[in-house]
Amino acid sequence: MVTGPLKGQVDKVWDAFWSGGIANPVEVIEQITYLLFIKRLDELHTKEEQKAARFGDPIENAVFPEGYDSDTPGRRPYRDLRWSVFTNYAPSEMFEVVSEHVFPWLRRMGAEGSSYARNMRDARFTIPTPALLTKVVDLLADIPMEDRDTKGDIYEYMLSKLATSGTNGQFRTARHIIKLMVDLQQPRPDDRIIDPAVGTAGFLVMAEEYLREHHPELWADSAARAHFNGPMFTGYDSDAAMARIASMNMLLHGVENPTIERADSLTEGHPGDDTYTLVLANPPFAGSLDDETVAKDLQKVVKTRKTELLFLVLMIRMLRNGGRAAVIVPEGVLFGSSNAHKAVRKMLIEDHKLDAVIKLPSGTFKPYTGVSTAILLFTKTSSGGTDQVWFYDVRADGMTLDDKRTPIEANDLPDVLARWQSLAGDRVGEERAVSRSPGDRVGEELTTPGDRVGEERAVSRSPEHDRPRTAQSFLVPKQEIVDNGYDLSLNRYKELEIEEVEHRWPQEILDELDALEVEIQDGLKRLRKMLA
Repeated sequence: MVTGPLKGQVDKVWDAFWSGGIANPVEVIEQITYLLFIKRLDELHTKEEQKAARFGDPIENAVFPEGYDSDTPGRRPYRDLRWSVFTNYAPSEMFEVVSEHVFPWLRRMGAEGSSYARNMRDARFTIPTPALLTKVVDLLADIPMEDRDTKGDIYEYMLSKLATSGTNGQFRTARHIIKLMVDLQQPRPDDRIIDPAVGTAGFLVMAEEYLREHHPELWADSAARAHFNGPMFTGYDSDAAMARIASMNMLLHGVENPTIERADSLTEGHPGDDTYTLVLANPPFAGSLDDETVAKDLQKVVKTRKTELLFLVLMIRMLRNGGRAAVIVPEGVLFGSSNAHKAVRKMLIEDHKLDAVIKLPSGTFKPYTGVSTAILLFTKTSSGGTDQVWFYDVRADGMTLDDKRTPIEANDLPDVLARWQSLAGDRVGEERAVSRSPGDRVGEELTTPGDRVGEERAVSRSPEHDRPRTAQSFLVPKQEIVDNGYDLSLNRYKELEIEEVEHRWPQEILDELDALEVEIQDGLKRLRKMLA
């Protein structure tokens, strides 16, 4: 979330651009992101310098090379391209360095043929005057960049200023919701992770942070490191500006060569090649597409123009068997009565394994939209496997549910994760439950009694199995969902607990009122005597 001081700083930057003649909000966002990216590159280089000086070694991962920038007119040393250097120049010289040297260098960054290089080749510096650049640089100088997805936070706040942010589907998922989804699916070092509507790459960044925290063994193996810095992360976005922002964001978070492409995931040539093992996404759900623009193979699976349904079909297509997904959908997907809605839900339940439906509060995505949403967790199997579906009713996510979204104490998200993990422990227990003796390999009749005892002790039931339908979370058998027309709305299965209230007899209440009336009349008589 954008904090108070950061919010005020961004407002000042926004006002400076408007007064300087740049009124297009998307252009403002993009120019701010470029400048923050340049600032962060300098900070990363400074850290490398400090590390090298501490150990007396040469700089290993220098951002700015030695020598001169010979590919541009008026050769300048690369050190002049550093934020800490050019911001000390006079306005006219700083403007010349940024426009004629820094931006051409940015367009050349990245490995040849990489998605970063493709996205950045169209990067343009559009700040019109040295005075505006100086003012913006001064305002941005105090914005912290360490240990946070600052560019994404700024973009999130900027979107709240756009009149169309609630209708064009282009808003950023709050970090605490992203973190919950990543924690639920627990990315693994061998995963191939994709977000087909990547935006600022918030999901990919959070997955990267999870892997760094929980799998330090990644850095001990060269093949694992190569996988992390290359094929592990993929994102697609139809907006060129978003693809550039996502590329810069991933590079700043230490992922050297992810695949971030500008492409419409729902058109022909979409990334539905069943090579991915994890989908993390909050795809657009703000309308429908023309039939002619939608990929024909998606239309064969489900005949619809609704983006939220098409994205679900796409995600199933792009996962390999055993792959899993955490995706946010509008609540209408859960109970929509159209043939397309029912077909998609049936596909998830009958052809694959629907694991969970986590209902989010209706204010989760304010101020952008008040649409009620849910998180779907599912596993692609191509052979069914849904036995029962876990439902959780999130009533509080740690933030107020109004447009301000300020922090509060009430927060169900840690409980969601804890209860889900207890169910995950069930699944691990089932896999380990059957410990066999060597005789089993010869024949089942040779099973020893000790094996059967081991089987009984190995499977520990999660408390979720015994929770009533009146609770905040519970399990629903597949057959019950089938009998309800594949309806996945939580209210269809939740039971309301009605407390029996004993009311007093009306005659007793009327008697009390009569007594009060007599008391009032007596009081009035005494008052009149006192006034006489």
